[in-house]
Amino acid sequence: MRPFVSAPFRPTSVPLTRVRRSTVRPTLLLAAVLALVGGLLLAHPGRAGAVADPLISQGRPATSSSVEDATFGPEKAVDGVATTRWASAEGSDPQWITVDLGPSAAVSRVRLVWEVAYARTYRVEISADNVAWTTLASESAGNGGTDDWTGLTGQGRYLRVYGTSRGTPYGYSLYELEVYGTSGGTPPPTGAFTVVAAGDIADRCTASSSSCAHPKTAALAQRLAPAFHLTMGDNQYDDAMLSDFRAYYDKTWGAFKARTRPVPGNHETYDPAGPLAGYKSYFGAIAYPQGKPYYSYDHGNWHFVALDSNSFDDPAQIQWLKDDLARTTKGCVAAYFHHPLYSSGGHGNDPVSRPVWRILHDAKADLVLNGHDHHYERFAPQDPDGRATADGIVEVVGGMGGASPYPIETVQPHSQKRISGPYGVLKLDLTDTTYTWQFVGVDNQVKDSAPTYRCH
Repeated sequence: MRPFVSAPFRPTSVPLTRVRRSTVRPTLLLAAVLALVGGLLLAHPGRAGAVADPLISQGRPATSSSVEDATFGPEKAVDGVATTRWASAEGSDPQWITVDLGPSAAVSRVRLVWEVAYARTYRVEISADNVAWTTLASESAGNGGTDDWTGLTGQGRYLRVYGTSRGTPYGYSLYELEVYGTSGGTPPPTGAFTVVAAGDIADRCTASSSSCAHPKTAALAQRLAPAFHLTMGDNQYDDAMLSDFRAYYDKTWGAFKARTRPVPGNHETYDPAGPLAGYKSYFGAIAYPQGKPYYSYDHGNWHFVALDSNSFDDPAQIQWLKDDLARTTKGCVAAYFHHPLYSSGGHGNDPVSRPVWRILHDAKADLVLNGHDHHYERFAPQDPDGRATADGIVEVVGGMGGASPYPIETVQPHSQKRISGPYGVLKLDLTDTTYTWQFVGVDNQVKDSAPTYRCH
């Protein structure tokens, strides 16, 4: 990673549609600016109003093609802090950053503040669906600094800066991506928070072994500083005995046990002392807050349901789930358990989870997180019968918490991205109305960035 370098000072002048670097003397520059502004006010009365439109991008969900590392995420370009920045992976074209402005946004101005790593050529684009894009502005000879595009007329939900060639050997990096206009009465999302999740975590090894992965995923999970952590089962290998929890898991992920919301996997059932005995003894009330290995809780506008997929044939858990979902008043619902209904890994699809999916789908749940197969995979929204549908559930398999990776075997329908090999965690960014996530590797590199979804 390059050391932090602040952007050099660049004097500016004002052409018709954006600010660019200039060598005009200050007195002539001031006169030109005054004349131009006066001319715009007389000849284009709508232009002055456009420039004065409010900022509509700050705090909105943002995604990117890549990041240099997890500390330079796309959200840093829209956080309103002048010293934080998004930075893409180095040495690769093209790269992009997208901000979700909310439905029916009308864009009149886009201001870009580049770090030393700037775009020589790029496009500013807008889209209603994050698929088909219309160009609002384009640059063919960028020189960094600040680009201020005004007088734009664009309508859509998503605004993207699409870099096609770099101005330096590095990547692309923006301190600020500011979009001005009107948002159609849709307020910015509130209640934003981050959750870190992983499954299939602690092998019987310690940091003294260079091949031991769970100390590395634990360090990453803690470094991302989430509101809390989720685990999707198989927390401790091989038989999840209490002695092993204390000897291995506790030395790494145990550092933030009080902020962890776990569920059991099949390895927790192998304990010679009895199914889930070591798991229950180690986590205590954290894993059994309601006296059962399944429970729920709220954070912001989200309702989280933690389930024990080892006992999906237990009528008591199924009835509890129906009653719990019927009671919640939250606008977004996420469920997590060990066995995925859909997976392209060695274990494949697990039909034991289908009845639970039906209950979740009927309750308009948004997101399901699983482990079991030791890879990363995300699916497009689908229903319990595997049909793609906009009101379906988004499933993510995140079994790369530390156990040995499994290969991808049979690619399932609606699987959008599969990664096997790198260890890492899911970094979920949630608001009162939206969710997105990244798969972050232990090398701090973002391996995959998901689209931004709206809650049902």
